[in-house]
Amino acid sequence: MGALGEKGDGISPEMNREFSGDISKVEEGAVSSEHHVDLHRGLKARHITMIAIGGAIGTGLIIGTGEALAKAGPASILISYSVVGLVVYTVMCGLGEMAAWLPLSSGFTGYAVRFCDPALGFALGWTYWFKYIMITPNQLTAGAMVIQYWIKADRVNPGVWITIFLVLIVCINYFGIRFFGEFEFWLSSFKVVVILGIILLSFILMLGGGPDHDRKGFRYWKEPGAFNTYIDEGAAGRFYAFWSTMVSATFAYLGTELIGVTVGEAQNPRKTIPRAIKLTFFRIVIFYITSVLLVGTLVPYNSPDLVFATKQSSSASASPFVVAVMLAGIPVLPHILNACILMFVFSASNSDLYIATRTIYGLAREGKAPRFLARTDKRGVPVYALILCACIACLAYMNVSSDSKTVFGYFVDLVTIFGLLAWVSLLVTHIYFVKAHKAQNVPESDLAYISPFGATGSYIALAFCCLICLTKSFDVFTHSPKWGNFNYKKFITAYLGIPLYLMLIFGYKIFTGSKGVTPEEADLWSGKDAIDREEAEFLAQQALREENKKGSWIYKNFLSYLF
Repeated sequence: MGALGEKGDGISPEMNREFSGDISKVEEGAVSSEHHVDLHRGLKARHITMIAIGGAIGTGLIIGTGEALAKAGPASILISYSVVGLVVYTVMCGLGEMAAWLPLSSGFTGYAVRFCDPALGFALGWTYWFKYIMITPNQLTAGAMVIQYWIKADRVNPGVWITIFLVLIVCINYFGIRFFGEFEFWLSSFKVVVILGIILLSFILMLGGGPDHDRKGFRYWKEPGAFNTYIDEGAAGRFYAFWSTMVSATFAYLGTELIGVTVGEAQNPRKTIPRAIKLTFFRIVIFYITSVLLVGTLVPYNSPDLVFATKQSSSASASPFVVAVMLAGIPVLPHILNACILMFVFSASNSDLYIATRTIYGLAREGKAPRFLARTDKRGVPVYALILCACIACLAYMNVSSDSKTVFGYFVDLVTIFGLLAWVSLLVTHIYFVKAHKAQNVPESDLAYISPFGATGSYIALAFCCLICLTKSFDVFTHSPKWGNFNYKKFITAYLGIPLYLMLIFGYKIFTGSKGVTPEEADLWSGKDAIDREEAEFLAQQALREENKKGSWIYKNFLSYLF
């Protein structure tokens, strides 16, 4: 995926072809002739797109929003999700500008190596892997929380559900790439339809279309209020509450950058990348901001049914959307909706394990991880990499001896810092790319897509990301009778990623002696002609093939417009 680079810089071209939508004569075969380190081409463009979409719509939006709402109130989460959404869109625009110019199959670490510094590409590759090995147990923990809606933790230990989910996702990943791709395509398509249905239902309930015919409107913005307080009272407390939701908002958007990477590898990138980046704005507005706005009108932030509003996290549903349906008095539907959310979490955990496996595989192929992790079986599955990532996913069993809410919070902190560092790296890379094409006198008219915010927007977004990185868990330093003293556990999980990221960068520089890339020396051209030829060949082959197979007609004529 995007966590890997070109030869010597991250993922190998062989691994990247697995992610591309390229259709070739050897589609059925392996992508490498090297014995037992080959991957098989199995993912098509529609698979890639839906995996990226499905991974972005997951735990952060469906479950994490409940914590943010209970802590800060509806207006705070609307503002924070809007601000972080703008930052994400800026990141995507910068990535889109680079990908449209040179749609490398290596993803965004390839750009970091070419335009900025090989050490940045190395650190980005490992950081991205850290993110996905942490988010997988996070999803498993979330799944155990969702099931507690029906079966309380004191009746069945959450470890039972974690084991079932883990075994299932490992099996799906082991069965081979074709089965995985088709499974995730339909499951992610289901997720998109469900989230649109949730938005429509929420709008109807807000206008009084539920069984209670209660036209709520923005009543809860007045009582108990639009802003909650946190740590302190008054204006300071409201600001602290608002800023504390930046973690939840950032976590909800993590994975969005994956869309730009996979689209950059798909067919006809000069056309699809600008279109995909433009549609990202509407996805952010519809899927995220609209959802947050509506749920804030349906559930008061002091509702005892919010899972994160009380210490007894097993006493209620994990999702604020389920709470909204419960409060409206709709029978049966809360169970159906909670089951759909369980599918959301299962799909996300499945794709996250896949991304983690392929990321460490790519690093191993380039000698930046133990070589045995690059070995595959006859079906092209990197089994040792899969076993390693599955073992790390067992961190979810912390849920057995600890409260679900606490464990979920630790994983959110870890994943958020790694995701923020990936955004920081992307923004730095885009700034260097802009400097490079100016220094080498590349006219803007030659660029297939230009970020509407330019380098200035990337500078502003970079400063904001750095600010969130440093202050996102400010509450660990608080000293008060109500909120407690210094929380060293939360401090470690919240900020561990920063020194680790810096160690990777400077450690790589020390051991390899690599230097940064100047704008005049940045490689803007290598491989561009070959990519242009591959694109032309793909379009020619695509015109000769039937595309309306296994649901692709439905995808093309209905689902694709959502993306």
